[in-house]
Amino acid sequence: MAEMKKLLSAAASSSLTSMAALLFFSLFIVKLSILASAANNVTYDSRSLIIDGQRKLLISASIHYPRSVPAMWPGLVQTAKEGGVNVIETYVFWNGHEPSPGNYYFGGRYDLVKFVKIVQQAGMYVMLRIGPFVAAEWNFGGVPVWLHYVPGTVFRTDNEPFKNYMQKFMTLIVNMMKHEKLFASQGGPIILAQVENEYGFYETAYGEGGKAYALWAANMALSQDIGVPWIMCQQWDAPYPVINTCNSFYCDDFKPSSPKMPKIWTENWPGWFKTFGSRDPHRPPEDVAYSVARFFQKGGSVHNYYMYHGGTNFGRTAGGPFITTSYDYDAPIDEYGLARLPKWGHLKELHTAIKSCEHALLNNKPTLLSLGPLQEADIYGDASGACAAFIANLDDKNDKTVVFRNKSYNLPAWSVSILPDCKNVVFNTAKVRSQASVVQMVQEDLQPSAISPNKDLKALQWEVFVERAGVWGEANFVKTGFVDHINTTKDTTDYLWYTTSLYIDEKEEFLRKGIQPLLKVESKGHACHVFVNQKLQASAAGNGTVSPFKFKSPISLKAGKNEIAFLSMTVGLQNAGAFYEWVGAGLSTVKIDGLNNETVDLTTNTWTYKIGLEGESLSLYKGDGLKSTKWVSSSDVPKEQPLTWYKAIVEAPSGDEPVGLDMIHMGKGLAWLNGEEIGRYWPRKASFLEECVHKCDYRGKFSPNKCSTGCGEPTQRWYHVPRSWFKPSGNVLVIFEEKGGDPTQIRFSKRNSSSFCGHVSEDQPSFKIEHLSHNKGINEETYKATLELKCPKNSRISAVKFASFGTPTGTCGSYAEGDCHDPNSTFLVEKVCLNKTECAIELSDQNFDMGLCPKITKNLAVEAVCS
Repeated sequence: MAEMKKLLSAAASSSLTSMAALLFFSLFIVKLSILASAANNVTYDSRSLIIDGQRKLLISASIHYPRSVPAMWPGLVQTAKEGGVNVIETYVFWNGHEPSPGNYYFGGRYDLVKFVKIVQQAGMYVMLRIGPFVAAEWNFGGVPVWLHYVPGTVFRTDNEPFKNYMQKFMTLIVNMMKHEKLFASQGGPIILAQVENEYGFYETAYGEGGKAYALWAANMALSQDIGVPWIMCQQWDAPYPVINTCNSFYCDDFKPSSPKMPKIWTENWPGWFKTFGSRDPHRPPEDVAYSVARFFQKGGSVHNYYMYHGGTNFGRTAGGPFITTSYDYDAPIDEYGLARLPKWGHLKELHTAIKSCEHALLNNKPTLLSLGPLQEADIYGDASGACAAFIANLDDKNDKTVVFRNKSYNLPAWSVSILPDCKNVVFNTAKVRSQASVVQMVQEDLQPSAISPNKDLKALQWEVFVERAGVWGEANFVKTGFVDHINTTKDTTDYLWYTTSLYIDEKEEFLRKGIQPLLKVESKGHACHVFVNQKLQASAAGNGTVSPFKFKSPISLKAGKNEIAFLSMTVGLQNAGAFYEWVGAGLSTVKIDGLNNETVDLTTNTWTYKIGLEGESLSLYKGDGLKSTKWVSSSDVPKEQPLTWYKAIVEAPSGDEPVGLDMIHMGKGLAWLNGEEIGRYWPRKASFLEECVHKCDYRGKFSPNKCSTGCGEPTQRWYHVPRSWFKPSGNVLVIFEEKGGDPTQIRFSKRNSSSFCGHVSEDQPSFKIEHLSHNKGINEETYKATLELKCPKNSRISAVKFASFGTPTGTCGSYAEGDCHDPNSTFLVEKVCLNKTECAIELSDQNFDMGLCPKITKNLAVEAVCS
């Protein structure tokens, strides 16, 4: 309105002619209409969101801005868009934005406005889940740790201090978005906003305070007047007009709490998170596609993948506890920003198929038709002839053939076929036709920088600083008995030293017999290292399922005074659960057996406490700390030495591929590059005793442990280092190693796809959406099965590693010829594909011997190299 007043004032005061004045006024009205048309009116009814009067079928992708870096954001958003996504979802991470009360940060990875504007520039919508509690396997669930220490505060209940701080932050974010005109009501991309997160799971634990808080949160959000709908996920008592939504592996049976609300799925988990020491979970693309197709088949209209790109828990942002630094999530876009194939491609084809049904789906009520005991069709049609059908086989063991509208359809077990015209199948969730890839991590030695202080030396030079075990500098305090680790550090560091001393008489029997006493420890979590007289004696930790732990270990004691020091560690704070902020950590009992045949209880000893590491207090990993005199050059780099800081100045890895830091030969600790926090590293191995699979059966309900790999292997070996963190030269790599490793074995590894594969069966006709519009009424049998390959940008197919038409076995990277094989397969594929950026090979008589091996369904498998 201020601009309008200025324009009118200028018009009145000028000596324009009446013609010019009329022209001015006309232009002004045009400008106003353009501004008005830029705004989007977002409403909803029981069927869908309605944007500017049009029903919208929305497929959303979770990409959390702090879990990648600004240089990656445009590429991630574009890859999602190319995958058939039209909405980007993100949480807002309160503890990243308000590290201390009233001090706000919105730079670097936390530049929320920049991220939203990148989505807007891509022509996509935004779902902004403000929370500000987010869970998300993020440290402390996204709530600042300092808030726990505001007197009288209890999180997520009818508690005035918590509500005041929550409302203040919520209002700050809303006003920031309003100022930048980012809500759809202002012409921006934000079409949905969320308050709270999955509170319905825990509301009853808070009693009446929980009910009151949930209602307050909803009303507080509505009072923000943002002009777009609010949602609350897993909140069954969300008051109208706030929409309650579903989070699960499957949401086809979900019903909103009001018949006036659309069916929205805020979190479909296409994979799962990892904890240090656990297996690597995978969710098959066939099952992800099945869950999505069933959701839209049963009336869904807004669907979000959590995660579509998981990214990285840089620094100490991982929660859990024990959540890995990698938050890859087996998502359609991997941690490093590469499309995960075939999952990304299979879902892209699914999205295209579903969107081809948009008008019929959103403007008609379904007719349910039973086609068998576990087979059914939902038909969306109207009098005009528009028709779309979803045919599902819910049988998780057996393929079935059904008859629908006088035509037979083969349905693999646990699958959905999509028919945009109620006749032709354009997609089946169990038939993966999109290409796969073999991803590799290519090692590259750390190269000394040209601007290294020792540039005359060709070998990489390390500088070191070794911490003292126990108290360094002045103690923080001395106390009888144990304190809680988290209440003491307030999460300013992972580390807290507990130290005491024990006098051993020289006449002790164990000294004469050469027997070691037995240390017995109980801890609330999460991990600890034990040092006696500056020597590492033992290490122990809980896990992602149970944080507290107990352990026993023989220790070496000498006659006289013995210094006993425990380095207690957190590995990310609790991020969910009722009253989760009260979950503690640290030592609870310490005893020693075998002293004069008795047990000595050190629990009630006098303990001296020191918060953090000396290297942390000196900021050895950034700024002036990199030049500290504590750093000492070493020609013989110490290996397997605990409590050691390492620094090297290195060149950036060659090429432009994404980079990981290979820490397989290190123990446990933290890493930085040029002052940026890479995060916690810990190549802790999963147990051999757990169950892992070589091949996953997609059929049947998925759970996180169904399709795991990596038994006996490190949960995380490589740690993502964004390319944008590297300088051309003079990159400072800093490592803090807690228990001992070999830094000379640290490597950069470049992530790329060594080859691409296609696999198609002759009974998978390549019927595409465009065939419907160009050839109405044509049958899918007209279109032969076709294998398609496409190289990444700026590359061509340079070699064909494998090709077989017949009965090939194996998977991408390990194909082998079967009993039935056309010997001309490789020649034909090379003829069609070599030196091409993409190619398509039809399974036809013109290309292959289709009469080969009669009565057997034949397949074509190809593995090619792009370079």
